[in-house]
Amino acid sequence: MRHLRPKRPKPLPSPKRQAAEAAGRRGERIAGWWLRLKGWRILARRVRTPAGEVDIVARKGTLVAFVEVKARRTAAELDFAIDERRLARVAAAAEYLMPTYAGPGDDIRVDVILLAPGTTPRHIENAWIG
Repeated sequence: MRHLRPKRPKPLPSPKRQAAEAAGRRGERIAGWWLRLKGWRILARRVRTPAGEVDIVARKGTLVAFVEVKARRTAAELDFAIDERRLARVAAAAEYLMPTYAGPGDDIRVDVILLAPGTTPRHIENAWIG
């Protein structure tokens, strides 16, 4: 019989990483409230797939949006919060999730919501055209 090493416990995230995670979750809550105020129904949050993660899946009528949320400390940082690589990852995850959240005849899109303290959330509709 082989000698098996016990599994090492995962190291705890650093305080900086924990703060970033908390800020991200707070941003996702704010984005969810913003979408609901605009008439959207939240179908899911933080959905993980083999292709990546989608922060929010929302529906308004026959439109299903897969939403990436980015929160930054200043409004100036928002211009650099999202790039093509991140959008491609969200789009790949959205393709994986479409059969679960969208039906025949539904329109699909990838949106982005950008958040910074003291600013109105910026909702970029149809951010990924792939």
